[in-house]
Amino acid sequence: MIRNLSFLLKLTFVRMLLVGLLGSFSSSALTAQSIASIPAEAPAQASSSASAPDNSVSTPGKTQTAVPGKPLAATASATPAKGLHYQPNRFAGRAGEYYRLIWGVDSLSVKWTESGEVIRFSYRVLDAEKAQALNNKKSEPSLIDPKAGVKLVVPSLEKVGQLRQSSPPETGKSYWMAFSNKGRLVKRGDHVDVVIGSFKAEGLVVD
Repeated sequence: MIRNLSFLLKLTFVRMLLVGLLGSFSSSALTAQSIASIPAEAPAQASSSASAPDNSVSTPGKTQTAVPGKPLAATASATPAKGLHYQPNRFAGRAGEYYRLIWGVDSLSVKWTESGEVIRFSYRVLDAEKAQALNNKKSEPSLIDPKAGVKLVVPSLEKVGQLRQSSPPETGKSYWMAFSNKGRLVKRGDHVDVVIGSFKAEGLVVD
């Protein structure tokens, strides 16, 4: 009886020892397997990331992804090229044709100069023979502003004479004359008429 009880106790102790050893072995094996699996997965992920092409384009505050067959949207707005300021020709129509054919001149302009004390009228000669009337010394030029109700004349200075070019006209050259605008009665934007003998230019805008 005592021998049987001792045998059973020994057998139970052996079983408990075996169970403990097996549990420790299984836990160690699982830990080793988990550690071994980490390096194997990391390269796979790195390889996958390296093989996939990067189609994204970064812009300030925004990321765009390229789609095959579709162009990327512009990342910056195009800056318009700076060109010369366009100035329309006021005598491109019938008026310009009239001055060219009848008087042999073009590029008529009236400008506010010297702080408005002087109004400068200029023109370019295309036909010297037809333009003689504008350079005739005997003709007294005048500038008429219907809005202001005034008539300006070319002043004459001592030892200088009239403030105008009255030499014989030459084709291709530009000429000018200056009208006294005392009191600045003629303003920028006014429409004026310039009369030189039989020549008359109407509706010129003062720049």
